[in-house]
Amino acid sequence: MARSAARITLLEVVLGLVVLLIVGRAAQLQVLQGARWSQEADRERRANVRLPARRGAILDRNGIPLVVTQEFYHVGVAPEEVDERRVLTRKLARQLEIPQAEVERGLASGKRYLYYYGPFTAVQVQPLRGLSGVHLESEFRRFYPSGDLARPIIGGYSADSLKGMSGLERTLDSLLTGVPGEAVYLKDRAGRRYESPSRIAREPIAGNDVVLTLDSDLQAIAEQGLDEAVEGFHAKGGDVVFLDPRTGEILALASRQETAPDATAVRPSTLTDPFEPGSTAKLFTAAALLADRLVDSTDAVYAENGKWVMPVNSRRTRTITDAHASKGNLTLAQAIQVSSNIAMAKFSLRLTREQHYDALRNFGFGSPTGVEFPVETRGRLARPNEWEDHYSGPSLAMGYELEVTPLQLAAAYGAIANDGILLTPALVREIIAPDGTVLYRHQPEPIRRAVPPEVAARLRRYLRGAVSEGGTGERAQLVNYTLLGKTGTARRFEGGRYVQNSYNASFAALFPADDPQLAVIVKIEDPQGEYYGGQTAGPVTRRMLAQALASRRVAIDRSRLAGGPPAGSGGGTAGEGSEDEPATRVTLPWPLTGSEPEPKDGRPVPDVVGAPVRKAVLALHRRGFMVDLHGLGRVRRSQPTPGDSLPAGKTVTLWAE
Repeated sequence: MARSAARITLLEVVLGLVVLLIVGRAAQLQVLQGARWSQEADRERRANVRLPARRGAILDRNGIPLVVTQEFYHVGVAPEEVDERRVLTRKLARQLEIPQAEVERGLASGKRYLYYYGPFTAVQVQPLRGLSGVHLESEFRRFYPSGDLARPIIGGYSADSLKGMSGLERTLDSLLTGVPGEAVYLKDRAGRRYESPSRIAREPIAGNDVVLTLDSDLQAIAEQGLDEAVEGFHAKGGDVVFLDPRTGEILALASRQETAPDATAVRPSTLTDPFEPGSTAKLFTAAALLADRLVDSTDAVYAENGKWVMPVNSRRTRTITDAHASKGNLTLAQAIQVSSNIAMAKFSLRLTREQHYDALRNFGFGSPTGVEFPVETRGRLARPNEWEDHYSGPSLAMGYELEVTPLQLAAAYGAIANDGILLTPALVREIIAPDGTVLYRHQPEPIRRAVPPEVAARLRRYLRGAVSEGGTGERAQLVNYTLLGKTGTARRFEGGRYVQNSYNASFAALFPADDPQLAVIVKIEDPQGEYYGGQTAGPVTRRMLAQALASRRVAIDRSRLAGGPPAGSGGGTAGEGSEDEPATRVTLPWPLTGSEPEPKDGRPVPDVVGAPVRKAVLALHRRGFMVDLHGLGRVRRSQPTPGDSLPAGKTVTLWAE
């Protein structure tokens, strides 16, 4: 009995100790460590998920989308949660374009989760929302509805790092990037997620939309014109710039390089690749001479019959030649008209180094323009103390020993059109918040006065002579409107030396001649065959301007267009005796005289159904219609329907998917 009582007592003690341990452990877990384990349980049961924010769109000045962010979806199905399997099978097969038999096999396979990657559009998944067992997972993708249009300027975006990698995507990254949101999900032991009643912890905030100064129609014209020029002249590449001289807004930037395999590999050489501008820079030496009153309308220098052995110092000479030999004397206006190297070199000897340098700097050469772009070259303009006596000045007057980007040259010519005020070029026109509030709107940003207004006016008259009959740029002149311009041809400098029989051909234009709305720069690198700027870049400029006038959407205010007298008719010769006569202003009707009269019942709406949005919009604009666009991709229908008649200027509504 004693032994039985001892065993019972021992058992009771052991059981008591076990109970004490259990109670102690429970107290430790629930009282001392309760908060910690509660948090751990929440972490196991809940999942916080980052909700991506939509990246802002990039639009052209007319609202045409160049880059947009579209939401796509992946579809997950939890068969155990499905209430109406037959209905779900039918909808999945129809909306996701999957064979119905495949969906049925998946639901009957016993798998806990089925995943259809897609990606699928919002239109496809809309009928699936709210169905039991269906879980939608969204993602954003960058989409370029205008294809490769302006891609070197727009740049690239990395879906992995969610950052802009180049171009405007990089410059504007902080503006385009939104603020991510956060969602909370509940999980079971198998890791399956269920929506929590308070699922959204923080709504994502979309990024801002950016409206560029670019005109997509004019950009397309510039790119197509440049492509045709490079191919037609078997050139190594080229650049085109269209700029509004009144505001500094860049309307088009096109670049091409022979070595680029596709549009995404093209460098934005309008901003990054400087070149020696040749005779297009003669105007700025003329500006220095006029601003410092070192020449008047009667001053003339001997043209040396096209060849001048110029003394540099007591032991050295330099031979300067003219492509178009001139006899007798040339005034400054005539030197610009025939692009005389000899006359400009002689005139430049009247300038001190400082006067010449200051004039070029005042037009922005040798410094970045300040455009909103991550990479920009300042070009090359040596300081006066680095110049060689009696050599550098004449070289600069001929457009050598000076390197400029096409954009710098466009801004400088824009200053001449803008009565001497140099403006900062701009690529960003507006920044718009997700709620539609305009956060920023571009205003012209003057840098400095490059020359007085009267000097700018005289320089414009010189440019009129350069494209008149007998001028080097006469092949660039339009029939119905007058432009101002200057040709340039310079030997290419590459690898530290000048390349024999290789040239950069260029043309700088202001259009129209009276009250210019466009400053245009065209550069063709190493054209084969004809290589002078007046034979290559000039006609290319004319064709592009003619196409721009034919497009009703290009940013040209046709109510302000005026045509001067036809080139060479006496309204703008290079002779100094007539340079101060006011130009005759003639208002021309639009459309131009001779175009087809507008039918009384309007014009037929073209059939654009099935076409990409961009091509459809261009086709309608070229027929004179406005466009109200809904959606992206390809056009599904239009209102009015194709073939219906509609007066010019009315709106055609397009629905695209």
